[in-house]
Amino acid sequence: MTLVFLGLHIVTAVVDPFTHLGWLAALVPFSSYYRTFWLGLGTIAFELLLAIVATSLARGLIGRVAWRMVHWLTYASWPVAVIHGIGTGTDTWSAWLLVLTVACVAAVVAAIGFRVTAGSRDPLDQPRTAFQAAVQRRETR
Repeated sequence: MTLVFLGLHIVTAVVDPFTHLGWLAALVPFSSYYRTFWLGLGTIAFELLLAIVATSLARGLIGRVAWRMVHWLTYASWPVAVIHGIGTGTDTWSAWLLVLTVACVAAVVAAIGFRVTAGSRDPLDQPRTAFQAAVQRRETR
């Protein structure tokens, strides 16, 4: 659903006669004459998201470690996209959008805080760690 709406956002921005962006600006960061920095951030956020989607589709081919490393880009993609919206949006300073932006940022910060402080939710985490430690002890003898 995200990709569908993001695709609509990009297509409508490119064909909008007011901005005259063109496809180059949608694909090459900081190549637009219109709000160059802010649109460049949007392009970077989009390309990070594409990397996340591509590695999800190829997860079986690239392995779990590579997939996980690329998925850490999510933590970069979302804030870059939010900053793009703040800098480029025409309604950025309207009350409803400010409330929505602050609520979204607060929700994501709370989720990250929970993720960092909650520890592993894997029920096999402790047994796996104990097993690996036992194997290492046995190998070092």
